[in-house]
Amino acid sequence: MQVESTLFTHPKYRSEQTEAAPFLPMSRKEMKKLGWDSCDIIIVTGDAYVDHPSFGMAVIGRMLESQGFRVGIISQPDWSNKEDFMKLGKPNLYFGVTSGNMDSMINRYTAERRMRHDDAYTAGNIGGKRPDRAVTVYTQRCKEAYKQVPVVIGGIEASLRRMAHYDYWSDKVRRSVILDAKADILAYGNAERPLVEISHRLAAGESISDMHDIRGTTVIRKEPLAEWKGMDSRKIDQLHKIDPIPHPYGADDVGCKNMSGPSDVKIFDNEAPKAISVQAPRPKPWEKTYVLLPSFEKVSTDKYLYAHASRILHQEQNPGCARALFQRHAERAIWINPPAWPLNTDEMDGVFGLPYKRVPHPSYGDDKIPAYDMIKTSINIMRGCFGGCSFCSITEHEGRIIQSRSQESILNEIKDIQDKVPGFTGVISDLGGPTANMYRLGCKSVKAEKTCRRLSCVFPSICGHLDTDHSATIDLYRAARNLPGIKKVLIASGVRYDLATEDPRYVKELASHHVGGYLKIAPEHTEDGPLNKMMKPGMGSYEKFKELFDKYSKEAGKKQYLIPYFISAHPGTTNEDMVNLALWLKGEKFKLDQVQNFYPSPMANATTMYHTGLNSLKNVKHTSEKVTVPKKGRQRKLHKALLRYHDPAGWPMIREALIEMGREELIGNSSSCLVPTESRHEREAIRNKGKGGANKADNKPSSAGKKAFTRFSEDQFADRKPKSKAGSTSNKQGSKASAGQGASATSKKQRPVKKNVWGTTPKHQR
Repeated sequence: MQVESTLFTHPKYRSEQTEAAPFLPMSRKEMKKLGWDSCDIIIVTGDAYVDHPSFGMAVIGRMLESQGFRVGIISQPDWSNKEDFMKLGKPNLYFGVTSGNMDSMINRYTAERRMRHDDAYTAGNIGGKRPDRAVTVYTQRCKEAYKQVPVVIGGIEASLRRMAHYDYWSDKVRRSVILDAKADILAYGNAERPLVEISHRLAAGESISDMHDIRGTTVIRKEPLAEWKGMDSRKIDQLHKIDPIPHPYGADDVGCKNMSGPSDVKIFDNEAPKAISVQAPRPKPWEKTYVLLPSFEKVSTDKYLYAHASRILHQEQNPGCARALFQRHAERAIWINPPAWPLNTDEMDGVFGLPYKRVPHPSYGDDKIPAYDMIKTSINIMRGCFGGCSFCSITEHEGRIIQSRSQESILNEIKDIQDKVPGFTGVISDLGGPTANMYRLGCKSVKAEKTCRRLSCVFPSICGHLDTDHSATIDLYRAARNLPGIKKVLIASGVRYDLATEDPRYVKELASHHVGGYLKIAPEHTEDGPLNKMMKPGMGSYEKFKELFDKYSKEAGKKQYLIPYFISAHPGTTNEDMVNLALWLKGEKFKLDQVQNFYPSPMANATTMYHTGLNSLKNVKHTSEKVTVPKKGRQRKLHKALLRYHDPAGWPMIREALIEMGREELIGNSSSCLVPTESRHEREAIRNKGKGGANKADNKPSSAGKKAFTRFSEDQFADRKPKSKAGSTSNKQGSKASAGQGASATSKKQRPVKKNVWGTTPKHQR
C-alpha cells in the first residue's frame, strides 16, 4: 500500500531558504529578523505555540518550512474582530486554520456540557482563550481580514466534522464544517501529504477552486467529478469478506498437491509454445468510483439513514480500497476524496526529524503550559490504530494502517531531548502513540490489507492476518533504556492487553523495566453488553494480562499494580450492567477517584449509537437492534456514582436505583453489600439542607428542589424497605452525602402508577 515518497522530493519553493527559523514567527518583529517581508502561509491555531512534534501547528509548520515556504503562526487570536488575523500581514498563498490539538468543544466543555475553567493547551492554564467551534470562527475572521485569500482548514475538529454529523452540544445533526466555515478546502487526518500537494500546486499558480482531486481532502461541489461513476450507498451496506492469504508460490493451482498423481502423467508439456495474449489490467471496483450518501436533509431527520451513512463512512477508511463519498447539502454538496496514503518509515522519520526547539515560544515567558509539561519528554513512535474502539475517533482521523518510525529516528529524538529540554532528569515519560504496543504491527497479507473493510483488526477476535510479534517494540525498549544518560523509560500510552498477551515476552519486558509502580489499562467495562458496543475484548483478556503482569512483576522483585480505566453511561449500558461493574470494583478493592461519563465525540461509532439508538456496527435496517442509551442526566449521574460506589455523596442515588431494580440485598453493612443503609447523620444532613438550602457553588440542588425530591422519593418508596443483614450503623462521612431517601413502611398500598426519576415504572407498581 505504500507509495513513492513525495513529501521530501519536491524542489523547494524558495531555494534560497536553507536555514530553519529559530521559531516560526508570531510577530512582524520576528519576521523582520528573518528578513521576511511577508509569509507564504499563515497557520491560525487555538493552542499556544509549542515547537514540539506533539503539537500539530509545529509539525505542519516545520513540514511546510522544509518545503521552502515562509510559515508564520497566529496563536489564540482575539476572535471578536479581524485585527489579530492581520498582524502578520496578508499571506501569499493561504491561511491554514485549526482549532488545535483538541476539538474546541471538547476542550471547553465537560461530558455534562459544563464549561471548563482551565485549558491545558494555554499558557497559565487559563480557559476561554478560544471560541466555541473555533475552526468556523477563525475561518470567518480570516475571510474578513483578506477576502481573496484561500483558507484551508484541518486538524482534529475539521477532520471529524467533514460530513453531516451529530453534534452533542446542540443535540442535532449539523452540516459539514467546510460549509459552515465557508472554507475553500478541508484536509483531514494528519494531512502532511495533502497539505504539501496543496501548497506546491498553489505556489505553481493553480487555483484552489480546481483542486478537487487531492486524496485526504474534502471540497464543496455542485456535482460529482467528471468521469467518476457513482453507486447508491444502500447497495454496499454490508461487511466485505477478507480474501484468504494467497498461496506462497503464487497462483492457487501451483504447489506440491497439484503435482502428484500417476507416474505416467506428464508434468511438462512438450508441445510447441503458444503466443500469449496480454490483457490490460482490469480496473479495481473502487477506482474512480464514488458512493452517493443520503443527503444532509435526510440524515438530519431520519435516524436510520444517519446510522446508515455513518456506517458507510467507516467502511470507506482503508486507503487501499476506499471510494470517494458524495453528500448533498441543499443546492450544494461535499465531495470527500479517499484517505491520503499513509506515510512510510522514511517519511515518518523525516517529519519527526525536523528542527523542533522542543519548548514553547519565548513570548510566553515563565507561564506554564500543562499539555507541554505532560509530554515534553515523551516520544511518539507511531501513528494510527487498528483497534477500532467505537467510542474513539483515532481510526477515523489517523487511519487503521500503523505508520511507524525507525528505531534510529526514535533514539535520535531521545538524544535531542537530552540536549534541548531544560531540566531533563534522564527519564523518558513515554514511548508510545495512540496505543503503546502497535509499533510495527500490521497485516501479514498485502492483498488483505489493500481490500479489507473491517472496522477492527482485533474485534470480535484478533484477525488471523494480523502480525502480533512484539519483537520490534521489545528491541526498541532495550535500545532506549541502554542509551547513555537515560535512567528510566516509562510507558504511559495505553497498552492493548489482548494484543500483549499474544506475545508474553512483551509483558515481561514491560513489567520488568518500564512501569513506574502503576500501569493504566482500559478494560472500559466488565459486562458483555456494553463491551460489544464498545468493540472491546471481554474480561478474560484482562485477567490473562493481569496474571502475566503480576507474575513478571514478582519475578523482577517489584510491587506493581494495574489501574483499570472504565467508561460509564456508554451506549448499550444498562443500570444492571453498572451495578455489576460496581460490584466487581468492590470485589477487587478498587476505589476510583477520576471517572468519565461517555462523551459523544463527532464521527465516532458510539456517537452514532447515542444519537440514533441503533447498532450501526451491523447492517442498518428497520429491524436493526435497538441500543439502550443512558441519555438522561440522572441516569448518567447514577452510572458515574456507581463507578464511585465508595463515595458517600452518591449513596442516596444508588440506594434509590437498587430499590427500583429489586436489588435491596445490596443495601446494608455487610461485606456483600454495595452501599450501607442510610445513617442517622445522612438523615440529619437531609433535614438540615432542606431547611437551610444548598450551596449552589457545589452544584447541589436548591432547598426547594431538595424538598421536592425528598417528598417524591418518600411517597414513591414508602412501601419498600431495604433488606439488610446487619443493623444500621453511624457513618461520619454520611454528613457529606447529597439528598436521598429511605424506606420506612412495610405495608403495600395501591396508588396511581408513577414514573420514577430513571424514566421507568417502579417494579412494585408494574
